[in-house]
Amino acid sequence: MNKIEKINETVRTLLAGGVVLIATDTVYGLAAMPFEDQAVEKIYALKKRPRELFLPIMVAAMQDLEVLGVDINPNARKLFEYGLVPGAVTFVLGFRGESLKPCWLKKREEIAARIPANDLLLAVLKETGPLLVTSANLHGQPVTQANVKDILAELNGVPDLIMDDGEGKEAPSTIINCRFDPPVIERKGIIPVDEINHILTTRT
Repeated sequence: MNKIEKINETVRTLLAGGVVLIATDTVYGLAAMPFEDQAVEKIYALKKRPRELFLPIMVAAMQDLEVLGVDINPNARKLFEYGLVPGAVTFVLGFRGESLKPCWLKKREEIAARIPANDLLLAVLKETGPLLVTSANLHGQPVTQANVKDILAELNGVPDLIMDDGEGKEAPSTIINCRFDPPVIERKGIIPVDEINHILTTRT
């Protein structure tokens, strides 16, 4: 398939309530529409992830987060505008108000959100809107598989669509909790901590 065909097939599968194994700019991910309950449950089953743990989301642009009622506070905005997004940074963010959340976010006080630097995935996100996307590995296990064959051997089942885009990366995104001031690095990943700290301490 060419790129357009891959985008169309991925979008069709997601909108039909399927789970897609897809490359990101870091590790491979499992993606589903947030309001497709069966697809969401399938992601939990594939990863053997405890149901009480929420799934991260991916969006195509910062504006998509604002539409969801997410609070883009000054620290988060500084990191967004500096050029770390799209990229391998996951932001933990709160909300501006309960009434602004869509129904699938009603139980959450915060979200982990990312804008990936992957052209195919970004194109899909522009068509579907926000997606639930989480690393394609068993819960609690380090990401050690970079190719699709090994990833599928580890998962508890098979996704509805597999988009093999060659070798992925074994390092995940860097997680920054922007609900704290100063923000807290909750997971070290591809983006160095020193670079993030430099951005946050640089005056605008």
